Amino acid sequence: MGSTILTSLKNRVQIITLNRPEKKNAFNGEMIEEWVKALEDALQNEEVHVIVITGAGNAFCSGGDVEGMKQNQKPLDNKNKLWKNIHRVPLTLKSIDKPVIAAINGPAVGAGLDMALMCDIRTMVSDSKVSEGYVKVGLVPGDGGAFFLPKIVGEAKAFELLWTGNFISSEEALTLGLVNHVYSQEEFMEKTMQLAEQIAAGPQVAIRMTKRAVRYSRTMELEPALDLISSHYAIIKETEDHKEGVAAFKEKRIAKFIGK
Repeated sequence: MGSTILTSLKNRVQIITLNRPEKKNAFNGEMIEEWVKALEDALQNEEVHVIVITGAGNAFCSGGDVEGMKQNQKPLDNKNKLWKNIHRVPLTLKSIDKPVIAAINGPAVGAGLDMALMCDIRTMVSDSKVSEGYVKVGLVPGDGGAFFLPKIVGEAKAFELLWTGNFISSEEALTLGLVNHVYSQEEFMEKTMQLAEQIAAGPQVAIRMTKRAVRYSRTMELEPALDLISSHYAIIKETEDHKEGVAAFKEKRIAKFIGK
C-alpha cells in the first residue's frame, strides 16, 4: 500500500492505518484512493476476517485536509468532490459484510469522526476527544454525520453535537454509546486487538449474515426482517461451523471454526 495508508495482517485481522501523522491524518485525494483500495483488498482477501482502522501518531483523523481545499469552486464541483471521491469510503464500507472496528487512538474531528461512525464497533483511547466540527467552519456534515450519528446517539443529541461542534471526552462518548470501549493509552491497541481477534476466531458465515440482518433491519418492518433472518438461519444450520459449535458445546470444549 502507498505512503498515506499502511496495512498489516495479524491473526486474521487486517489493520488499516491512516498515515499522515504530520497532518493529524487529515485525508487528501491520495489517501482516499489508497483507503478505498485497502478496504476493497480486505474485502476480497479470504484470510481477512476483521478490519481495524486506526491512525498513525497521536490522532485518529482530523477530517479533510483544509489547507489543500480549493476555495470558490462551483457548487457542482464541490458536490462531485464529495460524491466521486470522499463518499467512496462510506459506500465501500457499506458493501463490506466483514466486521469493521474503528480504533480511535486520538482526536477524531468532522469527517474524521464520521469515518469512525461508519464502522461497526468503536474503541477509544481514554485521554482523547471527538467532535463534529463542521459548524465551526460554516459547513454541513458532508461525510455522513447527519446519517450515522443520529442512529447511534439519537436525534436530539445528534443535533446538539452537530449544531455546536463541541468536543466530547472519551467518558461521555462511552456514556452516549458512541464508542463501545475506552482503554488507556498503554493498553489501547492490545485490548482492541483482543476484541478483533475474538471476533475473527468466530463462525464467519454467521457473523457476516448477522451484520447484514442488523443493517437491513434499519429500513425493514418486522415481518420482512423475520422472513430474512429465517432464510439466514436455514442456511447457517447447514454450515460446518454450526455442526462444530454444537459438537464443542456437547463436548465442553472451545469450538474451532473454519468459516464454512
